[in-house]
Amino acid sequence: MCEANVYIYKNGEEKLYLEGVDILIPEGDTIFLKNLFGEQKTFHGRIKEMSLVKHKILLEEKSQ
Repeated sequence: MCEANVYIYKNGEEKLYLEGVDILIPEGDTIFLKNLFGEQKTFHGRIKEMSLVKHKILLEEKSQ
């Protein structure tokens, strides 16, 4: 399987945002996410880190 769990990095901690993500589409400061179960979320920020081996994506809110 090639899906990943997405976490939000905030205040030095990682919090689970969406499990089983198989579609991630970055568009400027917005990231569209969709998982295997049809759940969809939109996040305003950037990709901080990705580990494909660990099936993990870490997002960070846009600093203002």
